[in-house]
Amino acid sequence: MSHLTPRERELVALGAAIGSNCETCIEYHVPQAKKEGLTEAEISEAIRLADRVKQVPARRVLSAAARLLPGQPVGLEAQDSTPLETAKVAATGGRS
Repeated sequence: MSHLTPRERELVALGAAIGSNCETCIEYHVPQAKKEGLTEAEISEAIRLADRVKQVPARRVLSAAARLLPGQPVGLEAQDSTPLETAKVAATGGRS
């Protein structure tokens, strides 16, 4: 017996999909969330919240790297690429 409603389970699944960078999970759970009656605004808010939570450790790792490499650029801004190239890398996960 579940203590969560189907809507709540879909919100949890969306958060887990974002946290694990699972593209196929998002492709499955966004339509499922809609079937359970969640609006696009609610789904979008859940995804944005999950992404903000996920970014906390990423920022801390970059901060640690910056402390260990004073004066050296770290993170996406450190790459020798144009903004368009950086966006393509982000969109494809580095796959060509």
